[in-house]
Amino acid sequence: MGRMRFGHIALPVAALLLVAGASAGYWLPSLLGTRPRPAGPGGLAGITEPRDAQVVDVQDVDVPVVDVQDGASPRPDQDLIRFGRREVLPRTPGTVRLVSYNVENLFDDVDDPALSGAHEDKNMTKPQAHLRALADTLRRLDADVVALQEIESLEALLWFRDRWIPDLGYDHVASIDAGDERGIEQSVLSRYPITRAVNWPRQPLAGVHPDSAPDATPGEPMVLHRSPLAVDVVITGSVGDAAKNDAKNDANIDTKHALSDGDANHEVPRVTLTLFVVHHKSGARSAYWREAEAAKVVELYKAEVSANPDRPIAILGDFNAMPGQPAYQAYITGGLIDLFSDRVESDPAWVTHESGRVIDTIMGNSILMGSVVTESRFIMGVPARPAGADWRTTPPPEGYASDHYPVVVDLRFPELTPTPIGRPGTDPRSGLRSGLRSGGGE
Repeated sequence: MGRMRFGHIALPVAALLLVAGASAGYWLPSLLGTRPRPAGPGGLAGITEPRDAQVVDVQDVDVPVVDVQDGASPRPDQDLIRFGRREVLPRTPGTVRLVSYNVENLFDDVDDPALSGAHEDKNMTKPQAHLRALADTLRRLDADVVALQEIESLEALLWFRDRWIPDLGYDHVASIDAGDERGIEQSVLSRYPITRAVNWPRQPLAGVHPDSAPDATPGEPMVLHRSPLAVDVVITGSVGDAAKNDAKNDANIDTKHALSDGDANHEVPRVTLTLFVVHHKSGARSAYWREAEAAKVVELYKAEVSANPDRPIAILGDFNAMPGQPAYQAYITGGLIDLFSDRVESDPAWVTHESGRVIDTIMGNSILMGSVVTESRFIMGVPARPAGADWRTTPPPEGYASDHYPVVVDLRFPELTPTPIGRPGTDPRSGLRSGLRSGGGE
C-alpha cells in the first residue's frame, strides 16, 4: 500500500478524554503549551500505527475564535435553483446525517508562500458573499459529518469554521495536503470524534501518461493527482438496557467505553464509520487518469475491508465521472454500491453540478447499505448560473456558494441512538481546541 501519512485533526478536550480515555488504557497527550511534541513510539494516541506510516507530532492549534459574521444569507431565489431539491428534507430522527460537498476553492485570506506562478493563491480568497452562502447552506443541512472537497488547508478550514459556522458543533476536523499542485485537498467536519486520518499523496498508479495527456508529460508514470483522505469517525450514542446484549453481539458496536461522567457501569456504544473522501482528476481528456485513480482507491478500500470486515465504509466526493463512465464503474465492479443508483440522471433533482452532470455521489459497502434511510437521500439545490452560461465570463448569481451541490443521506445504525460530542449551539469559545500534525518521516 505504500507510505501512509497521518494528517491534521482538530479535536476538543472532551473528545480526547472520551476517545483516549484512561479506561481504555490510551495515552493522554498533554494539551498545555503550543510547541510540537513527539507522540512517542505508538504514533497517534489510541491508534495502532500502520506500517510505513510517518510518526506523528502533537501540537496545539492556536486558532483565534472570532465573532460569527453578521447577518445570515437570505433564502435563495427559487428561480435561480436549477438542480436539486428546492427545500431541505428534515433530518430523520435518531440518525447521523452524512453529506459530501465540493465547496469550490475554499481559500482563506492568507497568502501561501509555497504557491506561486500559475498556482499563486493571494487572489484566491473565496468571496465573502460565497462564504456567507456556504455557511447558510451548511446551517440548513444540519449535517453531523461533512466530507468536503477543494479546501486550501486545515488552517483555511478552521478559519472558515470559526468565522462563519462556530455554532454548528464541528469540533472535529481533518484535512491533509493531498499532493495537488494547486494546493486543494479533501477534508472532514464532524460533530463526532475523528480518531484516524491518513492519505497517500503521489502514490504510484498503474501505467504511464499517453501522448494525448493534456496536463502531464507523455510517458511519465502516473501518480494520484489528489490522494483520497481516509478518516475514522466514531459515532457515539446510547442503548436501552434491553438492547445492550444485542449491541454487544454486533462486531462493529463497541460498548466498552465508559461515559465521561465517571459511571463505569454505564456503557457507551460506538460505531466506527470509515470514509474515503475522493476528488478525482477533472477534464474530459483525463478520463484515463481517473480510471487509474479509481483502481487505486478500490485497492485501498479492499485493504480496509480486509482489516475491518464488519465496518461500514463509504467512498464519497467529487468523482468527476458520470455513472456510465469507466472510472465510476470501477467502484461498482470493485464491490461498492452507489447509494443513489436508482436516480434518473435526466431528472434535475439528482444533478450534482452546475453543468447539468451527475459527478458527485456517496458509495458504500454492504454493511453501510444496511444503515441507509432510503427516503432521506437528496441533492440540495443552490443558486446556479443560467443554463448555457460560460462560467469563465458569467458572474455567479446572488446566493451562490459553489458549482457543486451537497449530496445528502441519513444513516441509522442498529441499536444505537446517536449523541454527538460536538453539539450545535454551544459556545465555540468553551474548551481548548487541539490538533495533530503530520511529522517529518522519510
